This record gives sequence, structure tokens and C-alpha cells, in this order.
Amino acid sequence: MGGITTAAVEDYIYSILPPRDEVLAEMEAEAAKHKVPIVGPAVGRLLYQLALMTNAKTVFEMGSAIGYSTIWWARALKTGDALELLSEERQQFDIIFNDVDKEDYPRVFRIAIPKLRKGGLFVTDNVLWSGKVAQKNPTEKSTKAILEFNKLLYNSPDLFTTILPIRDGVAVAIKK
Repeated sequence: MGGITTAAVEDYIYSILPPRDEVLAEMEAEAAKHKVPIVGPAVGRLLYQLALMTNAKTVFEMGSAIGYSTIWWARALKTGDALELLSEERQQFDIIFNDVDKEDYPRVFRIAIPKLRKGGLFVTDNVLWSGKVAQKNPTEKSTKAILEFNKLLYNSPDLFTTILPIRDGVAVAIKK
């Protein structure tokens, strides 16, 4: 999924990003070669920064594809912290990252928010969906699901949400 910014702005952002290490660079090349969608380095840096800013110790990621975003999250966690998988336990997480099939976004919202600690972040990729969310009468199921999801985020009394127009749109919601 491409970005929603103009090609010139996207090129500029990528031109000033520091080079990634060997692991990330190889993952980016493989993703491009096999057309596997990844968050990319600009969003990866945002994820890393959010984890550092909140001193996150636990991150649950849904929809990791080849694990590119997982690397960014894991590197932000301090030694001894864990990147954990959601289990049947009643554990709450510092950050939940949502990047699953878009049709499932509304269902994820209902399941994930109770698993998020107060002050935790619920971060979701692709919330602007290549600008399709601005269509007058969208017919695509994924677009309709994202529209519903975005309304759930903004209408929830338990969350304070902002959509960042970076790449394909990233929603960052903090649980009150």
C-alpha cells in the first residue's frame, strides 16, 4: 500500500532518513521484491519513537507480515522487556499495534481495547487507505471497515485519537 502524500514529499522524507542497518535493509529489499506490504522505515521510526516515549515494556502486534515492524518494536524495548504475544491471559499491554486485514479492524477494536492498559497506545496502520476513506460512497468492504473503525476510534470515550498522515495513515490512540 503506497503513501497518501505526493511522490515529491515521500521522496523527500525517504531522502533524509538515515540508512537502515543490514537486517532492515534486507527486509525492505525482500518486501519490495515479493510485493509484501510493510510499514516502511518512516513509520518504523515512528513505532520505535512511540515505544521509547511511553517507556513500553509490552507490545502486542497483530499483522506483522514478514516481521519488519516487529524489529522496530523489539529494538525499542529495553533489555529484559518482552515483545509478547496475546494469550488467553488477562494481561494488559503498553502498546497494541493493529495491521491486520482491514475488514477486521472494527472487530479488532472491540477485542483489543480491553487488553490495553490505561495510558497505553493503540496504534493502527493504513487508516487513510490510499485516500479511499475520502471517497463519497465507497463500495469496497475494506474501505467501509476502515471508515467504521476510524469512527470507533474518535467516538470512544476511553480513547484520545489522532490520525497522522504519514505514509498510508497511522492512528495513534491513548487509553484514558
